Amino acid sequence: MVLERVQKENDIKSLSEEELPILAQEIRDFLIEKVSVTGGHLASNLGVVELTMAMHLEFNLPEDKIIWDVGHQSYTHKLLTGRKEGFDNLRGFGGMSGFPKRKESNCDAFDTGHSSTSISAGLGLARGRDLLNKRHYVISVIGDGSMTGGMAFEALNNAAQMKTNFIIVLNDNDMSITKNVGGLSKYLDSIRTANSYNDLKEEIFNRLDHIPGGERVIDTIRKTKSSIKQLLIPGMFFEDLGITYLGPVNGHSLPDLIKVFEDAKKVKGPVLVHVRTIKGKGYAPAEKNPEKFHGIGPFDPATGEALGSGALSYSAVFSRALAVIGEENPKVTAITAAMPDGTGLKLFARKFPERFFDVGIAEQHAVTFAAGLAASGLIPVVAVYSSFLQRAYDQILHDVCIQGLHVVFAIDRAGLVGNDGETHQGLFDLSFLSTIPGMTIMAPKNQWEMIDMLQFAVDFDGPIALRYPRGEAFDGFEEFRRPIKYAEGEYLYEETGIALIAVGSMIKWGQKVRNLLKNLGYNCSLINARFVKPIDEELIRGASKTHSLIVTMEENTLTGGFGQRVEHLILEERLDCDVMTIALPDEYIENGDFKSLKKEINLDEESIVTKILSRYIGTRP
Repeated sequence: MVLERVQKENDIKSLSEEELPILAQEIRDFLIEKVSVTGGHLASNLGVVELTMAMHLEFNLPEDKIIWDVGHQSYTHKLLTGRKEGFDNLRGFGGMSGFPKRKESNCDAFDTGHSSTSISAGLGLARGRDLLNKRHYVISVIGDGSMTGGMAFEALNNAAQMKTNFIIVLNDNDMSITKNVGGLSKYLDSIRTANSYNDLKEEIFNRLDHIPGGERVIDTIRKTKSSIKQLLIPGMFFEDLGITYLGPVNGHSLPDLIKVFEDAKKVKGPVLVHVRTIKGKGYAPAEKNPEKFHGIGPFDPATGEALGSGALSYSAVFSRALAVIGEENPKVTAITAAMPDGTGLKLFARKFPERFFDVGIAEQHAVTFAAGLAASGLIPVVAVYSSFLQRAYDQILHDVCIQGLHVVFAIDRAGLVGNDGETHQGLFDLSFLSTIPGMTIMAPKNQWEMIDMLQFAVDFDGPIALRYPRGEAFDGFEEFRRPIKYAEGEYLYEETGIALIAVGSMIKWGQKVRNLLKNLGYNCSLINARFVKPIDEELIRGASKTHSLIVTMEENTLTGGFGQRVEHLILEERLDCDVMTIALPDEYIENGDFKSLKKEINLDEESIVTKILSRYIGTRP
């Protein structure tokens, strides 16, 4: 196998021209085989095999720096930098990350996980290089989807202003920018990147800049040149900013890619290389349905069919419930930031296309856009992953909550998400949302309460968030379906001694903890918090009279979460009970399966029971 000869960075340079297409096919076969077992991001990685190979052939790692936007398309990069063995436990507990990690390899120049960041990070690395008098290349790779994020345009604007040498690769797999206009475009590219052209242009402009009236002449030349380019050259948006544009280039042709990178290295100042690729390239199921194979669990490589239980997820419950509510209430609208499938909004989009809005990867815009809809009298539901909502904190506070607008935040993937690691764990939403005056926060204990809480949120008047975890919807406690009342929790089991107050997904674990405590002979109540903000103060005051220890349980970071709000009430009012908080540690949690992660951070039922008993024994009269 050719792939076996690539053991570390730059080994690819020793391969013959005839061996490179073989390597590309072996990489695709390898990725399909491994990801079918571990799960991961497949379609995006299959689409950048040749692009990654071309960059590794043309640049020298780790001296040159490649920054991947989002980073889920970095699998080939990892293969070419000596991490082949890591794919056996890709995204698993203690295994290789599915994203670039500086601590994993010195060929990973920057940790990524969220979109629209690579140009900003690359520009910082390029300016740092200049200030340190170094001469290496900096290359930022960004997808056409990520270019919808405002941060990307802020960085482009800044790059044009700084004029530092910097290569931006636009990986376009959805025809979102002008098509290739043919041979003339390639011809003009070759002229504009020739040393003689660049040297002559710089010499003329330098001379004109030092004579009276020279600035006006330069401006006239630029305007004339630009008017001709507008007719002939794609990418004039970038050219007008002051960023040289090269392309479009066939992203699956190694000779074309190598040639364009050779040209890009000659450009003085920022240059954007526009590469056209096919997402899922080389694997028919992924090419046919790239959204399905963007992020997928284990699957049958022969058919592309996913392997799994097929149980109903919280996202699916939300999807169905919102579609029903949409039928009944024509004011309900739905917003996603480029995640209609992942958030479950595709059903709503099919039924009510005029009330569905996909704003692209632009969470900040999504929230303020929702605020505008709410101000007009509609009821917007913003469906978003917890870790992505962090990007719109200011918009939630300033544009929604200060005005008290009725925007519903459906926060998916809240708590531990497992294999995608620290950039995707939804650990902080309860904390950062709780700091905002006027925000109401709920968390359902099971799939039926999920439906009821969504209806409550739509009927509410003001900013309100409903947070729920990734994965299978809990079907326990179906018999407990009391109406949702503002700021009221509920007893599921009422005894004395120990009171467990669990938030949302932790109800399932609270039940397991209670069963273990009961088997050990301890009385234990289990309370469903329902509301995180405001907390049910009367319920806590009552529980303090019949329990010597109150234990809060939440799948959120300890700092600023539900438990600290309960602790504050108990301490402030000097209630006659002890209190302890079971929450996620104040640290970033890496990739792994749920069971292993919970045990590692002592959030499994056995560890929780040990903590409770070590505290409870000292509180009993």
